[in-house]
Amino acid sequence: MKVTDVVCHILQCKVDKPFVSARGWVYGTRSTCLVEISTDEGITGWGECYGPAAVAKTFVETQYKARVVGRDPFDVEAIWEDLYNRIKDYGTTGMAISAISGIDIALWDIMGRAVNKPVHKLIGGAYRSEVIPYATGLYFIDMNRLIEEAVEEALEFKNDGFSAIKMKIGLGDLKLDAKRVGAVRKAIGPDVKLAVDANHCFSVPNAIKLGRMLEEHDIMWFEEPISPEDHDGYIEVTRALDMAVAGGENDFTRWGFRDVIAKKAMDIVQPDLCAAGGFSECRKIATLASAFGVECVPHAWGSVIGLAATVQFLAALPDQPPAFRPMPPMLEFEQTPNPLRDTLAKEPIEQKKGIVKVPTGPGLGIEIDREILKKYKVA
Repeated sequence: MKVTDVVCHILQCKVDKPFVSARGWVYGTRSTCLVEISTDEGITGWGECYGPAAVAKTFVETQYKARVVGRDPFDVEAIWEDLYNRIKDYGTTGMAISAISGIDIALWDIMGRAVNKPVHKLIGGAYRSEVIPYATGLYFIDMNRLIEEAVEEALEFKNDGFSAIKMKIGLGDLKLDAKRVGAVRKAIGPDVKLAVDANHCFSVPNAIKLGRMLEEHDIMWFEEPISPEDHDGYIEVTRALDMAVAGGENDFTRWGFRDVIAKKAMDIVQPDLCAAGGFSECRKIATLASAFGVECVPHAWGSVIGLAATVQFLAALPDQPPAFRPMPPMLEFEQTPNPLRDTLAKEPIEQKKGIVKVPTGPGLGIEIDREILKKYKVA
C-alpha cells in the first residue's frame, strides 16, 4: 500500500453564543484543519491538527506532503521521525508538530481500516470498552451573570448525566473566582467531580493562593494554573497544594514532556493527540509518564476526528496506577456548541448516562459525512 495524496480541509463555523476564557480570547467561530490521506488501495484516513488551521495547512502542504506521498502507511513511526527531522532545525514545537500530528492520526486510521481493526487494538489493546467523560464548559459569557450562568450550566451537565465537570476560572479577582467555584460546588453537590482550568493566567503566588482557597471544594485538579514555559513554577505550585495540578496541552513531543515528567512538575500531564505528535508520539509520552508515576489524561479540543482519536487512545491507556477499584483516565468532552464535533461524523460520539462507548469500527471508528464537510469547508 502506498500513499497517493495528502489533502487539507479547513473547516469553520460560527458560534451562536461567543464565549471567553481567562486568556481573554473571544470565541466567535470554531475552525480546524483536517488531514485526509488517500492510498492506492482506495483506503482513506483522517487526522486533525490543533491550532490555527491555515498555519497547519501550510506546514502540511509545503513541508510534509511530498515526504509522505509514496510511503507505506504502515511505516508510520518511520514517517514520523522523517518529518520531525525535516523541520528539527526550526520547528521542534508548536504548529510544526501539530501538522505532523494530523498526518500521524490519519496514517493510524488507514492502518486500522486496512486490517479492519480499531486503532486501540493496534496500540496495545483495550483496557476498557467505555470511558467516563467530563464536561468542559462554564466559560465566561454574560459578564453580569458570571456566577448564575456557571451554576445553571453545571446543573445542565449534571442533569445530562455527566459525573464530572471542568469549569473555567481566571476572572482577575481571586475572591470572585473562589466564590464562583464555591457556588458551582454547592449546586452540583459532593458526588460530581469538579476540576478548574485557569488557561495559564496566574502568577505562581496567585495560583498557590487561589488553590488554597479552592481546596475546601474538593477539586479534582487545578489545570494550567501558570504559564506553560515555567516548569520550575509548576513545581512550586504542585508542591504547595493538596490538590492535583495538571498541564501540558501546550507541550509537544516526548522531549517537551521529558523534564516536566522527570521533575514531577505536575501530577497530571495532558498531551493533546492533535498537537503533541499524534498516536505515535503520545504513546511515548504516556509511557514516560507511567515510568515516573505521573498520570496521563489527554487534552481534547476540536472536531469529532480529534475526539475519536482521543477515545481510541484512552481505550488503550492503562489505569494509573492499577488497583482493585482503579480511577481510569477520563475523556475531556468539551461542550460548547460545535457542529464540527456533533455533525461531521455519520454516527457522532455521544455520552449517555455518563458513559462514552469506545467505537469498535475500523481505524478511528467513525465515518465522515462529506456533505457536512462540504458545508463547513472554507479552504
